[in-house]
Formats: sequence, structure tokens, C-alpha cells
Amino acid sequence: VQLQAYGGGLVQAGGSLRLSCAASGRTFSNYIMGWFRQAPGKEREFVAVISKRGGTTYVADSVTGRFTISRDNAKNTVYLRMNSLKPEDTAVYYCAADQGSGGYVYTSRLNHYSYWGQGTQVTVSS
Repeated sequence: VQLQAYGGGLVQAGGSLRLSCAASGRTFSNYIMGWFRQAPGKEREFVAVISKRGGTTYVADSVTGRFTISRDNAKNTVYLRMNSLKPEDTAVYYCAADQGSGGYVYTSRLNHYSYWGQGTQVTVSS
């Protein structure tokens, strides 16, 4: 499956952005979808995940209450709504897909994801 993330940009602290990730090439609903981010000089970290049909979501503690993940399987797209953005949210955001062959409903483990988008930059100014 090919993934393309977009929607990043420059926003002031307290602002909002919605990232989108469009998938093509395979049946989108067969994949668990996740968002990760990587700030300069730091390792890539988990942000949010959604199960194949969208019934289960899980977000990192650092973004709980501010970020929401959703998906539209009819549009082959997963979204990350980011509210109350902070300067520490500045990073390149990546979407990723996992077939979930291990039997789990969702996963936050980076090495479970086989397919990655190219990333979209989010910069939050103070």
C-alpha cells in the first residue's frame, strides 16, 4: 500500500491542524493505521493508532485530549486532528500501515508497521 501524508504547516501555539493520509494500492480497511512523529535529533515516536474498521483508537499520553485519530475507509484516508498545539509538537509527522497479522487490534510499536508515508512537517511557533 502506498501512503501520502499532507496537511502540515506552520501554526501558532494553541492552534489546530488536520493531517490527512491517503492510501492507494491495496484494500485500505485491511490495515491498522498509525501516526508517528519525529522531531529533530529525536527518535521517531508513536502518536496515535486506529483499528481497521475504526472502532478502536489509542493515542500517546503526550497528546491525549488534544489529538484525535479517525479514518474513512470509503475514502481510503486516515486523519489526525490536532488541537491546542504546543511548540513541542513540532516534528515531521508520518502515517503508517500495518496488516495486523499478529492478531492484535492495534499497535503502537513502530516495528510492526510495514508501510510508511513520506511525512509532513508540522511547526508550532510560540
